[in-house]
Amino acid sequence: MICLGFEGTAHTLGAGIVDENAKILANVMDQYKTEEGGIHPREAADHHVENMQKILKQALEEANLKMKDIDLISFSQGPGLGPCLRTVATAARALSATYSVPILGVNHCIAHIEIGRALTGAKDPITTYVSGANTQIIGYESGKYRVFGETIDTGLGNLLDMFMRELGYGFPGGPIISKMLEKGKYSYIELPYTVKGMDLAFSGLLTEAISRRGKVRDEDLIYSLTENAFSMVTEVTERALAHTGKKEVLLTGGVAASSYLRKMMEKMCEERGAKLFVPPVKVCVDNGAMIAWLGLVEHKSGIKMSLNDTIVKPNQRTDDIDVTWRV
Repeated sequence: MICLGFEGTAHTLGAGIVDENAKILANVMDQYKTEEGGIHPREAADHHVENMQKILKQALEEANLKMKDIDLISFSQGPGLGPCLRTVATAARALSATYSVPILGVNHCIAHIEIGRALTGAKDPITTYVSGANTQIIGYESGKYRVFGETIDTGLGNLLDMFMRELGYGFPGGPIISKMLEKGKYSYIELPYTVKGMDLAFSGLLTEAISRRGKVRDEDLIYSLTENAFSMVTEVTERALAHTGKKEVLLTGGVAASSYLRKMMEKMCEERGAKLFVPPVKVCVDNGAMIAWLGLVEHKSGIKMSLNDTIVKPNQRTDDIDVTWRV
């Protein structure tokens, strides 16, 4: 069975094709970018409309398939930016109706988890999901993916991007930070470290770091902000491991590409006798292959949708979904 999946929750438009053995046949992406500022939802949606046919064609060519070979179509139903979600949902519905192919809307966050489990071999991990808009510590318990901790303001990736834009380094900020941290040692500057129970808050850290501009070296500020933010995420992940007794951590989302974060998480896992799993970077970032894979997983478990069920859900939560494919 072969599934075509569309990702379109925010800046990335993706089309992925996956078979039932989790073999990725195609994974094509095109990203909306701005000269300054963050994502403009309407402009991002316009980008998706303009590039939809192109990435669909590229995905089919990469997989050496035609639409008649597709057995299932899935799309990111939520959470995400409404205009972007509606764009990919409309395309998925049109293809489903035209080619008489079943359709499924799936949860973006859970798609990150399931493609990560499939490609790394992790069985029952605590998932540390860190991306631009999302920062959640997730574990499977009693038929749901439970959120044991999460950001109460902005996502980790957005924190890094906003700070680097303030310093004039451009977007995205994460890769620039990773290269800087590999170059040498920096001086730590005390900044806010806000963990509230199992939840995280990054806005105070950002505000204070911005206020110190010009008083200390930019490099030291970048290092200190990153050190605090990553340590906060690692602490809450460790608490979730202790609470659940699980022995695996799956690190995913766009920020999982950071070697600095990986090293920090790896050290924590070693000290706790747990194992760290990190999927290939191309499926850590937002992508269509993960949407296609979750569509297949859900379809095989018996989940079906009519076109009326495919309304987008911008505020859908990870723990809204009944996980019928795990026991």
